[in-house]
Amino acid sequence: MQEVFQSINGIFSFIGPLSDFLWDFPTNFEWYASIPVLGNFSFAIILLLGSGLFFSFRLGFVQVRGFKKGLSIMTEKRTIDTGISPLAAFLLSSAMRVGPGNILGVTGAIAVGGPGAVFWMWVSAFFGMAVAYMEAVLAQIFKEKKDDEFVGGLPFYGRKLLGNKAYVGVFLSLLYILYALCCLPAQGFNVVSSVGRMAEIVTGSSIATDSAFYYIVGAITMLLTFFAVFGGIKKVTKWTDKMVPVMAVLYVVTVLVLILLNLNTVPYFFKAVFGGAFRPEAVFGGMFGTVLAQGVKRGLMSNEAGQGTITMSAAAADAKHPCEQGLLSAIGVFLDTMIICTLSGFVVVMAHCWDGPNAAAWAEMDKLPKFTESLAVLTPGTAFNAVVTFVITLCFCLFAYTCLLGMISFSEIAANRIRKDKGFINGVRIVGLIVAAFGILCNIAGLELGNLWAFSDLGNILIVFFNVPIVYVGAKYVLRAAKHYDKNDGTPFTSETIGRDDCQYWDEKAKN
Repeated sequence: MQEVFQSINGIFSFIGPLSDFLWDFPTNFEWYASIPVLGNFSFAIILLLGSGLFFSFRLGFVQVRGFKKGLSIMTEKRTIDTGISPLAAFLLSSAMRVGPGNILGVTGAIAVGGPGAVFWMWVSAFFGMAVAYMEAVLAQIFKEKKDDEFVGGLPFYGRKLLGNKAYVGVFLSLLYILYALCCLPAQGFNVVSSVGRMAEIVTGSSIATDSAFYYIVGAITMLLTFFAVFGGIKKVTKWTDKMVPVMAVLYVVTVLVLILLNLNTVPYFFKAVFGGAFRPEAVFGGMFGTVLAQGVKRGLMSNEAGQGTITMSAAAADAKHPCEQGLLSAIGVFLDTMIICTLSGFVVVMAHCWDGPNAAAWAEMDKLPKFTESLAVLTPGTAFNAVVTFVITLCFCLFAYTCLLGMISFSEIAANRIRKDKGFINGVRIVGLIVAAFGILCNIAGLELGNLWAFSDLGNILIVFFNVPIVYVGAKYVLRAAKHYDKNDGTPFTSETIGRDDCQYWDEKAKN
């Protein structure tokens, strides 16, 4: 088995360098890199931060003025006839956003770029909230009704905005499904490995990855996933409605306890973050590009603003107006980066492992051991450390499992843009389960297929390059919808509101 996995790993050895090239382009060319300050900014960073800045101004900083309204929509009780509630859609999107990247991504960013990377995560998230708003509103505008559910998102609004060509929707659907399939092995791996780590903490002994325990855990994981995803989007939301609040509250409370126990180091955290982001030698030297790139890149991988990969859940909501889900999507970015990622940053920076006497040894560790090593520094006593490590590992497990459910479910929604018959949709579900099982088998074999997992980085940047331009094409319709929503004159939202004639669901809703 190991020979097979190693062969696969070798075949995809080009993925990592290709992903890095696209993320760094054109800073990987000397003529561009030699330009003062500007030479530190890759096209990806300019596209993401520039778009966030542009849309923030065009929308009147809706991420600020609409924040309170978004919270009230989230807590509003309403009867849902079709699709899922706005809150359920928010929790489903959070199931994807709040993933292992909230720990691994932040830890990796600090390890490579220092604490200053956290600041640029904040910046990218703040402006990314406006991009997330744009995506979600487009998803709502062009959603379609299928039986008692709504389907929509990037493949749907992409098709409508680019001439309603069938091949556009098919291509974007396949692009998302490919992205999800590339990410699923890592999530399956993370679920099983974290369960194994929790068992080792409880028993106080190591468990071989090829033992019966791991096979049983893997089988149970796949069985639970099977029952969830084959129940459709409503069944998945019943699971995420319960898991997302639990994992978020557990993680937040645990890290807040650690912060209270290490309150004297809090000023150091802010000093390190702001100092690392604005050191003159960093701004005018090559290090600035690394710090900023790590912050934006890892921020994107965590909150997914600009990718269009969360838009399927936005479309699934039974919203009263398309802009409602835009506000909730913006809050989702806030929750993911400003709260969850920031707390992860607190742990890593406050522990000083990144710049302490053993920094070199710490840097050589994998990302999760880096984080747990930082936890150990902040937790007094062996027993207390074991409890904290167990809780954080449980959260990590839930982060990975909700991502696994979300990716398969969103692939199903995207597949509806290709074909809507039950056999095809079930086929997509089965392929997702098989690919997730592959990640579990990698764990049992004791292998980490880093080259294959580099697909997630590649998938992220490819979807950004396709999605963000499409959002610009649809920007005028979002702005018209936002103007109508802000006016709040009681008139229903229809195709005419935004100057189109193909928003069938909203036109039918207005008639009823």
